[in-house]
This record gives sequence, structure tokens and C-alpha cells, in this order.
Amino acid sequence: MEWLLANGWVLWLVLFLGLAAVETLTLDLFFIMLSVGALAALVATFAGAGLVLQIIVFAAVSLLMILLVRPIALQHLKKGPADQLNNIDRLVGASALALEPVTAHSGTVKIGGDTWTARSSTGTALPAGTRLSVARIDGATAVVEPAFDPPAFPVAKA
Repeated sequence: MEWLLANGWVLWLVLFLGLAAVETLTLDLFFIMLSVGALAALVATFAGAGLVLQIIVFAAVSLLMILLVRPIALQHLKKGPADQLNNIDRLVGASALALEPVTAHSGTVKIGGDTWTARSSTGTALPAGTRLSVARIDGATAVVEPAFDPPAFPVAKA
């Protein structure tokens, strides 16, 4: 026990590395905040702080990190550029082609080379061969609506 009190930095280093390792498994930015608190306690140890002060530094820094830094970090992780959207988010607004009639309950469409089960967002039947747009994704079903085709304007001949 005396060795541990004399070499408390080892405890904080192990705690820092252990919490960082747990964060790599959970990826929710909670354990990394605790890990930063352990790192602060490690620094306090090297500065000559006693065990009680080290624990207070660990608790205070961890709490501040969880309350102040984590929400901001989560916001930045959740909002990203459009090219970093997941596959389902990329499909919303994509064009689709009805392979068979799409009704309020069933149908099949082709989206970007993949065949999806589909249903109509408006409840109206959409015939096969219709150009559609993906309104949203419900599980493994694409909810589609008729695609807006801008009217073709006649080209003036010079």
C-alpha cells in the first residue's frame, strides 16, 4: 500500500489508459471524458498534490468535461457534410424507377442499382416504369412519391 501511495501516478496512468480503451469499444464520448479527468489527476500527482486533491481534480475535470465538452463534441459528430451521410440518409431525395406498381402497401423500385421494396407516400397507385423520388426510408422499405419533372421549354432557334 505504501508503494501505491508513493507511486500514485501509476494508478492514474492505468486508469487513463483503461478508460481510453473502454471508449474505443463504446464510442459514446463518455469514457474519454473520464480519461481526461484521470490525465488531469496524473498531472496533479506530478505537481505534488496529495491523494485527496488528486481525487478532487479527477472528479472536477471529469464532471466539467462531461457537462461542457461532451455535448458540443456530440453535436459536431452528428452534423457532418453531405458526403459523410450514411447510406439511408443519402437515399432520401434520390430518384427511383418503379419496377412494378407501387401502392400504399407494396411495390418494388430500383434506387441507384439496388432493388428495394417500396410503398407510395400519398397512397395512390404508381404504375411500373414511373420515375419516382424517395421521400423517406422506413426500415427496409422506401417510401416514394412521384418525381417532379420540370416542364420542357421549347428551345428558340436562331
